[in-house]
Amino acid sequence: MRYNGAMQKTRDNNAWIRDLNAEDEQREAALADLHVILLRILPAALSRWLPPTSSHFETFIEDTAQETMLRVMDKLDSFEGRSKFTTWVYKIGLHIGLGELRLKRWKETSLDKLEEGNEPDEMPSERFASPAPAPEVMLERKNIMEMVQRIMKEELTPRQHEVMVAVAIQGTPLDIVAEEVGSNRNALYKLMHDARLRLKQRLEREGASPTDLLAVFSQ
Repeated sequence: MRYNGAMQKTRDNNAWIRDLNAEDEQREAALADLHVILLRILPAALSRWLPPTSSHFETFIEDTAQETMLRVMDKLDSFEGRSKFTTWVYKIGLHIGLGELRLKRWKETSLDKLEEGNEPDEMPSERFASPAPAPEVMLERKNIMEMVQRIMKEELTPRQHEVMVAVAIQGTPLDIVAEEVGSNRNALYKLMHDARLRLKQRLEREGASPTDLLAVFSQ
């Protein structure tokens, strides 16, 4: 799906759904307009994590736009009209782009500057959050992470600890972890569920709030 386009048509939510569900030229025109919109909004949205000066940037944006259009067509029936259609599309594109960057961080470490400035105690959720948290919030999160890491070492089995550190602390995609430890997603879900239960019980014994602290590990 690569579209070069002519003048864009202004559409409301109903018009987008109608045109994308249509046949032939009407549908192609809507896809072409959607492609133009994505190429306009994705660079600004994703440049915080991959600089436009990167040699990967244009290809990355185009690939993200293409994948977003495919995902939008697959999920078209799920659009409920609670927001503007283009806002819904934007959120899908942002999710796809950030997911791809996280994956490439582990499989293709050549992405420019993706790992630069990554301090040892930095949480992936902080690196990908927008807007940036206030300094006091970041300090609180750092303290929470130090506490949770200490409890993890004391409470979890070596395998539980390995998986939880990879997924929750380092932000490694679950599929990559499963491949590295010779397991599968379902087995790791069970392992992480058991690990979270052990952590929850320990946190309760220490008088901490499991709800707040274990939010770190929500996947």
